[in-house]
Amino acid sequence: MTQQQPVSKSTKIVATLGPATSSEEVLQQLILEGVNVARINFSHGSHEVHGTTIDTVRRIDGELGTYTAVLADLQGPKLRVGDIEGGEMMLEAGETLTVKVGTGMGTDGVVYTDYAAFAADVQPGERVLMDDGKLALTVTETNGKDEVRCDIVHGGPLRPRKGLNLPETKVSLPCITPKDAEDLEFALSKDVDWVGLSFVRHASDIIELKEKIAAAGKHAKVIAKIEKPEAIEDIDAIIDATDAVMVARGDLGVEMPMQEVPLLQKEIVTKCLDKSRPVIVATQMLESMIESATPTRAEVNDVANAVIDGADAVMLSGETSVGKYPLNAVRAMRQVIENIEAHGKVEYSERPPLHPDDERFISDSMCYNACRLARRVNAAAIVTMTFSGYTAIQVSSQRPKAKIYMFTANRRVLSQMSLVWGVFAMPYSKMVSTDHTIADIKYILYKGRKVKEGDFVIHLASMPIADAGMTNMVKLSRV
Repeated sequence: MTQQQPVSKSTKIVATLGPATSSEEVLQQLILEGVNVARINFSHGSHEVHGTTIDTVRRIDGELGTYTAVLADLQGPKLRVGDIEGGEMMLEAGETLTVKVGTGMGTDGVVYTDYAAFAADVQPGERVLMDDGKLALTVTETNGKDEVRCDIVHGGPLRPRKGLNLPETKVSLPCITPKDAEDLEFALSKDVDWVGLSFVRHASDIIELKEKIAAAGKHAKVIAKIEKPEAIEDIDAIIDATDAVMVARGDLGVEMPMQEVPLLQKEIVTKCLDKSRPVIVATQMLESMIESATPTRAEVNDVANAVIDGADAVMLSGETSVGKYPLNAVRAMRQVIENIEAHGKVEYSERPPLHPDDERFISDSMCYNACRLARRVNAAAIVTMTFSGYTAIQVSSQRPKAKIYMFTANRRVLSQMSLVWGVFAMPYSKMVSTDHTIADIKYILYKGRKVKEGDFVIHLASMPIADAGMTNMVKLSRV
């Protein structure tokens, strides 16, 4: 079955699913509108609900012939306040708020958090931020066990389950909390494609998660969410250790001075391109569309800048999970992406291969030269024959103008590649001979109107093709 989803855009769209997008009808419209990755946010919702959503996405894919990636986003050591009586508590500047450890109902100047070490970790004078930094408090005293008194600096309405940030405190929580371990086990049982780890602090956090996935015998790849100062300090090692990166600007802009985030975003995207790591720009991209049918012009600029910087994907959070206009949000994002790409504004990111002693030197050299050749002859397509997806990611990270078509016998990576810039994956298992396979694939692309007569096509494969080894061949042909 051919892919019905528009393949005109190279930058992918990640949409967070929730109450606003739980029905099969809406999910199908989202996928047809351009969603490539379905994000399941384990900070909210039950396993039963998430399982149903994942099953629905897979069923729609089966009907449409699409390959939507499923991203399970673990909560990580995210601190939150508990439930609040009446659904809201007004905090007034100059007054005090008591934060208690436990699961009680917040009322009359007292809120709860289930973060057991809260009173032990914070110190007088340190800041406590709530609701993405909208509310600011200062710790005045702590009993070191279960109660902390704070002065309210910036007040406003506090609603249940809002985030708690401690930008000046060394948080003692493990990177994978007991809740995360349960959520991970469930997500892996549903064969998700990607696992996002929140509040990554060190490369060792990524390695620990990868070990758990490997122990479960699963294929999921890891996304490191960058939202803490410690992650910025260890960013190179984290990018080396992870499979992909998310610039989670919401918490990052709370934990660090907000004015530093724009340059950090650009630096992280550049580092990811250099290391061939897919990178997502996330949070508040079209935030006003939670309530409005159209985005602000500043939001349009924000999405456009992420595309120009070379992000693999841009992400919607509340806009699609709880917003009033989920379809409008995806459509607006797609229109911005298509307009930027139509004007050729994404930077070509040429990257010579590593040292000749590197084990991937030959395949990296093939990918590098395929991209150079594609540029020289104005090729319409670069075709990669790959089992793991490695060559497709290598080619993608150089942001060629040619479309990247990945043919693979490994069905597990088909939807995984839906996160990767410019890659359109297709199942293919007829590995007879190199010449036969190249001719057959060219015919498939021609028949599917991906290329037209006279177009140049570049083929990357391993010879002999039946061995499915590392890429060692690049071939230029004409349709």
